[in-house]
Amino acid sequence: MTDELEEIRREKLNELRSRDESDSTDESESGNLSDPVSIDGKAELSDITTDHDVVLVDFYADWCGPCQMLEPVVETLAAETAATVAKVDVDASQELAAEYGVRGVPTLLLFADGEPVKRLVGMQDEAQLRSVIAEYA
Repeated sequence: MTDELEEIRREKLNELRSRDESDSTDESESGNLSDPVSIDGKAELSDITTDHDVVLVDFYADWCGPCQMLEPVVETLAAETAATVAKVDVDASQELAAEYGVRGVPTLLLFADGEPVKRLVGMQDEAQLRSVIAEYA
Protein backbone atom coordinates (compact mmCIF):
# COMPACT_ATOMS: atom_id res chain seq x y z
CA MET A 1 0.00 0.00 0.00
CA THR A 2 2.83 2.40 0.82
CA ASP A 3 4.41 1.89 -2.61
CA GLU A 4 1.10 2.74 -4.29
CA LEU A 5 0.77 5.94 -2.28
CA GLU A 6 4.35 6.90 -3.11
CA GLU A 7 3.66 6.33 -6.83
CA ILE A 8 0.50 8.47 -6.68
CA ARG A 9 2.42 11.19 -4.85
CA ARG A 10 5.16 11.16 -7.53
CA GLU A 11 2.60 11.34 -10.35
CA LYS A 12 0.83 14.29 -8.72
CA LEU A 13 4.12 16.08 -8.15
CA ASN A 14 5.09 15.64 -11.81
CA GLU A 15 1.65 16.84 -12.90
CA LEU A 16 1.94 19.97 -10.75
CA ARG A 17 5.45 20.69 -12.06
CA SER A 18 4.37 20.41 -15.68
CA ARG A 19 1.32 22.59 -15.03
CA ASP A 20 3.54 25.21 -13.37
CA GLU A 21 5.90 25.23 -16.36
CA SER A 22 3.04 25.72 -18.81
CA ASP A 23 1.59 28.57 -16.71
CA SER A 24 4.89 30.43 -16.83
CA THR A 25 4.82 30.53 -20.65
CA ASP A 26 1.53 32.44 -21.03
CA GLU A 27 3.22 35.37 -22.75
CA SER A 28 4.66 34.59 -26.16
CA GLU A 29 7.94 35.89 -27.54
CA SER A 30 6.13 38.58 -29.53
CA GLY A 31 4.88 40.12 -26.30
CA ASN A 32 1.18 39.55 -26.80
CA LEU A 33 -0.89 38.25 -23.93
CA SER A 34 -2.63 34.89 -24.18
CA ASP A 35 -5.73 36.08 -22.31
CA PRO A 36 -7.86 39.15 -23.02
CA VAL A 37 -7.00 42.16 -20.86
CA SER A 38 -9.80 44.11 -19.16
CA ILE A 39 -9.54 47.85 -19.77
CA ASP A 40 -11.15 50.29 -17.34
CA GLY A 41 -10.07 53.66 -18.65
CA LYS A 42 -8.42 55.80 -21.30
CA ALA A 43 -4.94 55.62 -19.76
CA GLU A 44 -5.03 51.83 -19.63
CA LEU A 45 -6.14 51.59 -23.25
CA SER A 46 -3.47 54.07 -24.30
CA ASP A 47 -0.80 52.08 -22.47
CA ILE A 48 -1.75 48.77 -24.05
CA THR A 49 -2.05 50.18 -27.58
CA THR A 50 1.33 51.87 -27.17
CA ASP A 51 3.07 48.83 -25.67
CA HIS A 52 1.83 46.30 -28.26
CA ASP A 53 2.04 46.44 -32.06
CA VAL A 54 -1.42 45.04 -32.84
CA VAL A 55 -4.30 45.30 -30.36
CA LEU A 56 -7.88 44.13 -30.90
CA VAL A 57 -10.26 45.94 -28.53
CA ASP A 58 -13.66 44.35 -27.90
CA PHE A 59 -16.25 46.87 -26.69
CA TYR A 60 -18.97 44.69 -25.15
CA ALA A 61 -21.82 44.55 -22.63
CA ASP A 62 -22.67 41.69 -20.27
CA TRP A 63 -26.34 41.78 -21.30
CA CYS A 64 -25.54 41.60 -25.04
CA GLY A 65 -26.28 38.22 -26.66
CA PRO A 66 -23.94 38.66 -29.65
CA CYS A 67 -21.20 39.81 -27.26
CA GLN A 68 -21.59 36.60 -25.28
CA MET A 69 -21.40 34.57 -28.50
CA LEU A 70 -18.26 36.48 -29.53
CA GLU A 71 -16.47 35.96 -26.19
CA PRO A 72 -15.01 32.48 -26.94
CA VAL A 73 -13.82 33.73 -30.34
CA VAL A 74 -12.09 36.69 -28.69
CA GLU A 75 -10.43 34.39 -26.14
CA THR A 76 -9.21 32.09 -28.92
CA LEU A 77 -7.79 35.03 -30.85
CA ALA A 78 -5.96 36.22 -27.74
CA ALA A 79 -4.35 32.82 -27.31
CA GLU A 80 -3.60 32.01 -30.95
CA THR A 81 -2.79 35.23 -32.83
CA ALA A 82 -0.11 37.89 -32.76
CA ALA A 83 -2.62 40.47 -31.52
CA THR A 84 -3.07 41.50 -27.93
CA VAL A 85 -6.77 41.41 -27.11
CA ALA A 86 -8.41 43.91 -24.76
CA LYS A 87 -12.00 44.08 -23.55
CA VAL A 88 -13.94 47.21 -22.58
CA ASP A 89 -17.26 46.90 -20.75
CA VAL A 90 -19.28 49.76 -22.25
CA ASP A 91 -21.56 49.98 -19.21
CA ALA A 92 -18.62 50.41 -16.83
CA SER A 93 -16.59 52.63 -19.20
CA GLN A 94 -19.21 54.77 -20.93
CA GLU A 95 -16.88 57.73 -21.49
CA LEU A 96 -14.26 55.55 -23.16
CA ALA A 97 -16.88 53.94 -25.40
CA ALA A 98 -18.24 57.37 -26.34
CA GLU A 99 -14.76 58.69 -27.08
CA TYR A 100 -14.27 55.91 -29.65
CA GLY A 101 -17.74 56.39 -31.13
CA VAL A 102 -19.12 53.07 -29.93
CA ARG A 103 -22.88 53.20 -30.44
CA GLY A 104 -23.65 49.49 -30.68
CA VAL A 105 -22.16 46.34 -29.23
CA PRO A 106 -20.19 44.38 -29.96
CA THR A 107 -17.80 46.82 -31.59
CA LEU A 108 -14.26 45.72 -32.28
CA LEU A 109 -11.48 48.22 -32.93
CA LEU A 110 -8.12 47.11 -34.26
CA PHE A 111 -5.13 49.26 -33.32
CA ALA A 112 -1.82 49.04 -35.18
CA ASP A 113 1.17 51.00 -33.94
CA GLY A 114 -1.03 52.82 -31.44
CA GLU A 115 -3.61 54.05 -33.96
CA PRO A 116 -7.11 52.70 -34.68
CA VAL A 117 -7.04 51.20 -38.18
CA LYS A 118 -10.19 49.07 -38.42
CA ARG A 119 -13.70 49.09 -36.92
CA LEU A 120 -16.04 46.09 -36.98
CA VAL A 121 -19.57 46.35 -35.60
CA GLY A 122 -21.76 43.37 -34.78
CA MET A 123 -21.08 39.67 -34.61
CA GLN A 124 -17.95 38.64 -36.51
CA ASP A 125 -16.71 35.17 -37.33
CA GLU A 126 -13.29 33.95 -36.27
CA ALA A 127 -11.91 33.63 -39.81
CA GLN A 128 -12.76 37.24 -40.63
CA LEU A 129 -11.14 38.50 -37.43
CA ARG A 130 -8.02 36.41 -38.05
CA SER A 131 -7.78 37.90 -41.54
CA VAL A 132 -8.06 41.46 -40.23
CA ILE A 133 -5.42 40.79 -37.56
CA ALA A 134 -3.08 39.16 -40.10
CA GLU A 135 -3.38 42.23 -42.31
CA TYR A 136 -1.67 44.36 -39.65
CA ALA A 137 0.43 41.82 -37.71
